[in-house]
Amino acid sequence: MPLKTEIFKKISDIPAGDWNRVFPDVLESYDFYRTLDDSGLGQFTFYYIMAYDGGTPVGAVTCFLMKYPLDTSIVGPLKRITSSVRKRLPGMLDVKALICGMPLGLGRMGIAGDTGAVMEAVLQGMEGIAAKEKAPILAFKDFDKSYAAVLDPLRRHGFSKLDSLPFAELEVRFNDFEEYLKSLSAATRYDLRRKFKKADNLAKLDLEISERLEEGALQDAYKLYLDTVARHDMGFELLTEDFFRNISANMPGRVKFFLWRIKGKLAAFQLCLVSKDVMIDYYVGFDYAIAHEYHLYFIRFRDSLNWCIGHGIKKYEIGATGYEPKRRLDFDFRPLYIYAKFRNRMIRPVFNMACRFLSFENFDPDLKKAKEKISP
Repeated sequence: MPLKTEIFKKISDIPAGDWNRVFPDVLESYDFYRTLDDSGLGQFTFYYIMAYDGGTPVGAVTCFLMKYPLDTSIVGPLKRITSSVRKRLPGMLDVKALICGMPLGLGRMGIAGDTGAVMEAVLQGMEGIAAKEKAPILAFKDFDKSYAAVLDPLRRHGFSKLDSLPFAELEVRFNDFEEYLKSLSAATRYDLRRKFKKADNLAKLDLEISERLEEGALQDAYKLYLDTVARHDMGFELLTEDFFRNISANMPGRVKFFLWRIKGKLAAFQLCLVSKDVMIDYYVGFDYAIAHEYHLYFIRFRDSLNWCIGHGIKKYEIGATGYEPKRRLDFDFRPLYIYAKFRNRMIRPVFNMACRFLSFENFDPDLKKAKEKISP
């Protein structure tokens, strides 16, 4: 007997007990998705698919609908042509995709029943949403190898498997920061000591750690966040101010804001999610007028790692992109994968062929070096 599939537009319409019974026990779960729903992320439309065996929940996934710019990977003279087309005909080079996973963070699925039956229910739900929204592409985004047995069979249903941007993580196995420094190469250790000495001699950086931001500090932090997004081409999502407000309210005790100030002015911030032994460094912002002079990227890393060591954190996760400094800081890189399918059978072979030539190395020249350090 097939499973019953139900689709929701807000996670709050699903009983928390049903979701938590199935979905992995991770920081980015029910309350995190509630924050996304509450925060007006206009570039995405979220859907939540539940699979039930009778009245028992056996599957839970989140999906989001987005428009993908087809000209993202185009460079050179053709880029000028596509830019002109985009200005004259907005949306002409965009295609809708329905994606299982999250705009930010790792992809995860909740499966408590028969894997094949749950995946059939999930695909049925996704096909229904895609047909209604006229989305030609289905995808599963940023799933690690632990999902291979679940997702690899999708290739029999017309999906292509692509390498995504690897995820960076550091095992915190040090008694103090000095022990960490000794684990690095001599050249990196010397360079970091030089940077820290220079920054410490320039001015005193005051660090504040808080679970929520007062309105003035929130607006200052959000400005730094926007400045940082504007400088990086690989950004996938754009958060609203409400996201930074709501996450503290929805996830009390699991949110940390790190704020660095120089003479009272905010110089850098980061938003982290924290569980008993994991810290996820989600979003940062820098005052780029002084970021390089004060080596704020490395000061922020030093203070964050010190906090992890002092609070018994065993794993420090810092996300994708910006690979060269992470490689030098000895982060490991976890491979992630995307599974994608063009729903139109006539166009699908062309889409699948194009997928074989897609590589994120075209966007980030440091990624090739990072891949040499992929964790097994």
